[in-house]
Amino acid sequence: MASVTTKKHPNGLEYVDVDTDLCQARIFLQGAQIDTFIPKGKAPLLWVSSADDYQPGNGIRGGIPICWPWFGMHTNSDWPQHGFARTRIWSLDSVQMKDQAVELVFSLPLSEADKQYWPYNTKVEMVFTLTDTLRATLINTNLSEETLSLTQALHTYFPIGDIHQLQASGFEGAKYIEFGEGPYPQQGDKVKFDKETDRVYTQLEPQQQLHTPQGTINVARENSHSAVLWNPWIDKSKWLSRFNDDDYLTMVCLEAANVLEDQVILEPNGQHRLTTIIGWAE
Repeated sequence: MASVTTKKHPNGLEYVDVDTDLCQARIFLQGAQIDTFIPKGKAPLLWVSSADDYQPGNGIRGGIPICWPWFGMHTNSDWPQHGFARTRIWSLDSVQMKDQAVELVFSLPLSEADKQYWPYNTKVEMVFTLTDTLRATLINTNLSEETLSLTQALHTYFPIGDIHQLQASGFEGAKYIEFGEGPYPQQGDKVKFDKETDRVYTQLEPQQQLHTPQGTINVARENSHSAVLWNPWIDKSKWLSRFNDDDYLTMVCLEAANVLEDQVILEPNGQHRLTTIIGWAE
């Protein structure tokens, strides 16, 4: 029997707790950020740093932070990195259960203060469809009379056991920019990790895999030809907020994105849906 209940973290953040025959999940209203997804009988599919204290106003260091309406640093250096959506309180608009699937729809109310960053009339929604896999979709609808452009990402943190044993595959034929340089052609299909990795891939096929000591995680994307592959390694881990010095050993980010030439351009009344689908391979 499925249950969906709203609860409050000891530090004050509200979240939605989901428990079904197929999975357990937890989604915070701040940022519409899912930080827990565990298929029943299997290992967790999302990673969160034990250094994160779930303080209101801080995006959670793990799960799937939503980077919107820009990815990375804005040209205005005083504006928040990765946009403002991940620290705002979203509304839970609907919960539907059908055939053991739970669908939750969140929307982002844009305040007067937010209009300094995003003065456009848009509807922003986040839809989670939970079975034994996780499907997360960020929906942008342009309600204004002008054409809009934005960049965005679903900044997914994965638990990978041991970064030294991790192989990521599905990258052949793509190009990437790293540390502001490139584009470089991807050499071969697989990526191994022995140093800081911060790659923005373009022209990328819609599915990759993370081969970990615990098994293989399938990571698929829809309406996205770009993705970010990130591990901070040793030096950067020492100054990242809400991140332990050795956390780099057990996580990697592989993010469905619309960045660089893959940015979203929305005509009036246009809509775009960015989706990531993750699950353990059988």
